[in-house]
Amino acid sequence: IMDKITLDRIKLAHPKLRDELLADYLYINENILGKGVRMRITHTYRSPEEQHKLFLQRPKVTNADSWQSIHQYALAFDITILLDKNNDGVFEAVSWDLKTDNDKDGIADWMEVVRYLKSKGWTWGGDWKNFPDNPHFEQTFGHTWRTLKVKIQDDDYIIENGIKYPKI
Repeated sequence: IMDKITLDRIKLAHPKLRDELLADYLYINENILGKGVRMRITHTYRSPEEQHKLFLQRPKVTNADSWQSIHQYALAFDITILLDKNNDGVFEAVSWDLKTDNDKDGIADWMEVVRYLKSKGWTWGGDWKNFPDNPHFEQTFGHTWRTLKVKIQDDDYIIENGIKYPKI
């Protein structure tokens, strides 16, 4: 159930979110998703440079340039679903399919995760009208990227893991 890649990414999330994110990740994989299906966190913190590269990518994958994504403030994460196709304990396949029910419990795996995370207070990017972002979840504590950027510019942050985390 423990995925080192995901655990390492959780360590980069904003300190205010880490414990909650870890608990939600463990709960989903232990209680929501069935055998052969796991959630992985693909991104938490994303540097401004990484964000800018994504912004320039075509076909378009984001409207957010550097410092315009909640990822730069480590208050967001992206997910995918991992699949163990041959039941050997190795999750060798990745899925972003919102409709597939790989664990055969009658509910699409992706939507099981979405429903749970939304119930825990996470905002889902799949609900966005202008540019839905299905893998994306965030908690902004009432902030926007603009107010968070001001916190960084005004030295209202803590540094950990070499990352400037805005004080929330």
